[in-house]
Amino acid sequence: MSEITLKIFQVIGSDVAVSSDKGDEIFKQIDKALQNKLSVNIDFKDIKILTTAFLNAAIGQLYSKYTSKKLKKSLGLLNISDSDKLLLKKVTDRAKEYFADKKNIDNIIKESLGDE
Repeated sequence: MSEITLKIFQVIGSDVAVSSDKGDEIFKQIDKALQNKLSVNIDFKDIKILTTAFLNAAIGQLYSKYTSKKLKKSLGLLNISDSDKLLLKKVTDRAKEYFADKKNIDNIIKESLGDE
């Protein structure tokens, strides 16, 4: 399988990866590469601030289209700090849970908010 390296800093043009809009840009590039049967190394070099909002958009939503097995095989991480790895693990764990039972979780959220 051929691979590419996706440098977050270059794509978003900033050392601050905080917005879901910027995360969507990353998601689209990862998704396109995966559709073209490429492996993707996600390079966090020069990223100073990273948030769950960004990670949910960039990586979490991949679980709506791909299995954990596929993503584990096709995605690699470069230059990511240990604290950011923990943040990413929380995001991916939540994404796996959510997309495994999306309809039920959406119903629970609606009920909790009184939006029946």
